[in-house]
Amino acid sequence: MQRPTVGLLVLLAFGILLLSLTAEAQQRPKVYRIGRLSPGPPIEPSPALEAFRQGLRDLGYVEGQNLVIEDRHAEGNQERLRDLAAELVRLKVDVIVAGGGSGIRAAQRATQTIPIVMAVTGDAVRDGFVASLAHPGGNTTGMSWLAAELPGKRLELLKETVPQSTRVAVVANPATPGGSETAMRSLTVAARALGLHLHVAEVRSADELETAFGAMTREGADAIIVQEEPLLIDHLRGRIADLALTHRLPAMYYWKSSVEAGGLMSYGPSMAALQRRAASYVDKILKGAKPADLPVEQPTKFELIINLKTAKALGLTIPPSILFQADEVIR
Repeated sequence: MQRPTVGLLVLLAFGILLLSLTAEAQQRPKVYRIGRLSPGPPIEPSPALEAFRQGLRDLGYVEGQNLVIEDRHAEGNQERLRDLAAELVRLKVDVIVAGGGSGIRAAQRATQTIPIVMAVTGDAVRDGFVASLAHPGGNTTGMSWLAAELPGKRLELLKETVPQSTRVAVVANPATPGGSETAMRSLTVAARALGLHLHVAEVRSADELETAFGAMTREGADAIIVQEEPLLIDHLRGRIADLALTHRLPAMYYWKSSVEAGGLMSYGPSMAALQRRAASYVDKILKGAKPADLPVEQPTKFELIINLKTAKALGLTIPPSILFQADEVIR
């Protein structure tokens, strides 16, 4: 009688242990790994990354508990961007959140299976990232805006702010594929309607910046527009703002961050809103949705930001009509 009793006790103990381990495994939350890929430099503090994190927190994700974010920045180096995309694939992240056309393109070249969420890009259909807005196809979805419509609006706002301007310099990186040409077409049409002459100042690297501003001055530019491109909006925004002030050139930018760095004004989508929507896409994908079935969204909020300190330094009075339209005024 003793041997069966011992065997039964061992069996019961093993069963209890197995149940305990099973229960513990069930209680332990799955940890998702999200890769973020940016063509630009790391920015500290990063409003974009914080907005993305907050969006995920609002959806129940907590870093260190059920979430790990692998944040990668190429700092303007295209070869490094490709390497970082491949690194995220090797890490077997659950989703890649890519910013900018070059970041999205690098992610798509690195993987056709890991879901990709576009956080910041212009016309995703024109650039070939998705088949259509309603039916993206493939492994990519996210946010896109009709970039062709915005440059003309920025030029209109700049002209209204500086009504005496006749010649506007466009600071652009000719190495940027596709989007720069589209923006220039929009600007050319708007400039013709506004009676403005455009001068393109090409900047491929930081070393060309001062030369470009010298050329603008010689051409008689009385205002500038800075194109949306990682080199210009991430790497050089502070230097561009300083040089614009030195040369007394009112400047229009794409993003609020450039105005916070000392630029005069910006008009474009809300970066924080784009990042929160990117978090929403990530959540849907982690819960089983396929990128091909998630329609690409377009931003509904565009913000006009004005830096009155810069306006004062330029000796410029911002018209009341522009101040009335402003979403935020930096004083």
